[in-house]
Order: sequence, then structure tokens, then C-alpha cells
Amino acid sequence: MAVNDTSIPLSRTPVRLDDCWNRIGVFGDKSCQHLERHIHCRNCKVYGAAAIALLDHYGCNLDQEGSRYGEADALEDEGEQRSLLIFRLGDEWLALATRSLAEVMPVAAIHALPHRKARGLLGVTNVRGTLVACLSLGELLGLEHGAVRSDRHVIPRMLILETGDGPLVTPVDEVGAIQRIALARITPVKREDARAISRFTAGVTQWRERSITVLDDQQVLQNMIRSFT
Repeated sequence: MAVNDTSIPLSRTPVRLDDCWNRIGVFGDKSCQHLERHIHCRNCKVYGAAAIALLDHYGCNLDQEGSRYGEADALEDEGEQRSLLIFRLGDEWLALATRSLAEVMPVAAIHALPHRKARGLLGVTNVRGTLVACLSLGELLGLEHGAVRSDRHVIPRMLILETGDGPLVTPVDEVGAIQRIALARITPVKREDARAISRFTAGVTQWRERSITVLDDQQVLQNMIRSFT
């Protein structure tokens, strides 16, 4: 697996996955009963779930810049950790707990819904044959659109988020990594911050010398659902 043509060093502990795509999928004998419907294994939820599992497992190895010998051991000594997806909206770098993430998918067409004025609702998008509501997380957080970046390695994505009422999709400008961050490294926010995003902020942390706003995933999902009413 590679990200932006940069190889990711693998953990010494193997990840046990049912790599059915290599046995009965497009890289195997093509006998999978779902292949006719999905066309390619990358469109199957089994393949997508495996990708998330691998990213979660190898997430700590994605950031090699400025790493120090023994840093992983130091992280373990800091106690409880949280697995976070780090991404960018406009000029703001954010993080969301991966427990609320179902999948990271390529950008897909968004179909507007006539006569629907729900705040932040962009429309619906097709996720493997199922129409899923697509909302603007940036609008919910009160973030302004940042300047368009010319870096060819920056690829917009869509996040499929899991809620108790079903999946939701939200577009993001860039996905950074999945990282395990010690809770001790997530510091509280200043309560005098009057921005809309402060209502959904669980804390801030550092990643690749950037300040990352860690979102309260439960608050975010609840407010995304409320936007329909």
C-alpha cells in the first residue's frame, strides 16, 4: 500500500484480514458472487473495511517526519490513546475519532434535492448503489472556504460517517492520516473562543508541527442529524 507514492513501513505485527480480493476477486479467480454487481473489489464494502483496518493498524507509522528513537514506547507510557482521522477543511486541520468513520471514499457527484432547505445539506450521493445524504461539515463548524491549493498531491475526499440513524457523507479538502494520539497530548480548548467550531471541539493536539482541532464526534454527528429537522 502506498500514499502519494511514498511507501509506508509496515508493522512487525501482521494484520489478519480475509483478503478475498486475492482469492475470489479481481486479483484471484473472479468467482465472487458480488463481483458482477460491484465490477471491481475496490467498490465492495469488504475491501473498504479492510483498508480502514490497515490504516488504523499502521497509522502510527504514517508520520515519519521528525520521529525519534523510542517515541512509540513513550507514547505507550502516556496511557490511553485514541485513534483519530486527521483531515483538512479550508485552512483548518481537524481530527475525528475513527470509531465514527465507516470509510474514506473518492469524491462522487452530489445531487441537489429540490425544495430542501436543511442547513448544510448539499444533497445526496451514490455510495455503491445506495443514496446517502451529503452534508457540509464546514458549514456546521462555521468554517470559511480556504484558498484552492495547487499541490497536485492534495486530493479531496469524502468521509462516510456512521450514525445511529444510518450513514452520512461529508466532503473534505484533504485527508492527512489515521493516527493514534495519547489522550494526554490532547489539551483542552479555551472557552472564550466564540467561533462556532468551539462548540464541537474536544481539544487540540499537534501533528507534523500543525495544530489539530480534535472534534467531539458525538456532538458533530448529533448536530448533523438535527440539521434535517
